[in-house]
Amino acid sequence: MRFGGIDWTRPVIASGGRAVSANRWVITRAAIAGADMWLNVSNEELPAQERLPFWADMLSRELVPLTVSSARADADFPARGCLLDLGLVRVAAFDSPPAHLKRTWADVRQADPATYQLTFVSGTPLWISQRRQDSGLVCDDMVLWNSSHPFEGEVPDRGRNVQSHILQLPCEELPLPPDKVDRLLARPLSARTGMGAILSRFVTTLDAYGPECEPRDLGRLGAMALDLAGACLAQHIDAYGDLPAETRRQALLARVNTFIDHNLGDPELSPADIAAHHHISLRSLHALFRQQEETVAASIRRRRLERCHADLTDPRLRRRPISAIAARWGFLRPPEFSRAFRARYGVPPRELRQMALGSVPDTEGSR
Repeated sequence: MRFGGIDWTRPVIASGGRAVSANRWVITRAAIAGADMWLNVSNEELPAQERLPFWADMLSRELVPLTVSSARADADFPARGCLLDLGLVRVAAFDSPPAHLKRTWADVRQADPATYQLTFVSGTPLWISQRRQDSGLVCDDMVLWNSSHPFEGEVPDRGRNVQSHILQLPCEELPLPPDKVDRLLARPLSARTGMGAILSRFVTTLDAYGPECEPRDLGRLGAMALDLAGACLAQHIDAYGDLPAETRRQALLARVNTFIDHNLGDPELSPADIAAHHHISLRSLHALFRQQEETVAASIRRRRLERCHADLTDPRLRRRPISAIAARWGFLRPPEFSRAFRARYGVPPRELRQMALGSVPDTEGSR
């Protein structure tokens, strides 16, 4: 099983990291360019009766002080997770059994990082109650809560774990009026459309790809996460005009990039179409991409070639004609595709496929 970019069927030891053992549980910090930024945690090597106390203590230290209880406390509570420091923000990804969570005023007085915790939920639903608002059951969507106020939450026991990705946003860094943001506390927020879908996809892949980034890249990702979160929340409270110009620019760029990814198979996709869809001028679109170090047309071509490369090296698609793969991603003229592919990868499409799949058994052909 993979979670957070980690193969949890293997010992919790990260490449380039050091394992720290205490009281028979293991925390692994993966060293990224000499800095301890990536934290992997599992309680599965503990005796069953010790797993919940450890998990509750870890959440209190890494998120906020709170109480965790579960009907499985005397039975079994295997859980695992990972945390990534992105400078301005942190991302936490957890896979854990059903439980009840409670944070009191005493907990707030004990420690308050003054953060909004934007939580993306999948697997099993959860509910959160804060400031007289109740989210109801949330699954495949997100919910917001504030560390500066008590809250209560629960994951009902439906025989499955809950997977949660938590984006920890410093209140003072979020470029929105706090009184407006607090209206969204303990309310279900869509992660399926618009900026919510873009933000959800961004956050839920950070735990898998973050460890491959250099420290300077992590800082940029943190700033981007803050911009996207601000844009997403602003749409729910009609406060888009309160956002700084750079935040609005980053949000627009994210929407444009998502639109391009979803329409790569359209051979007629052009910068003019993209600009018209987003109600901006063609000049504004080109200005938006100026900091991307490639033009709009070059970005479209690169992404199409990357999709073709992935399909050509996929054993499941080895019997699909190369021309069909090219057409799937918007290349209708085979000679033009071959030239573009060779210019980018140094070999023709057919030769790359032979090199990638030559030693892979053709299971379909042997039937």
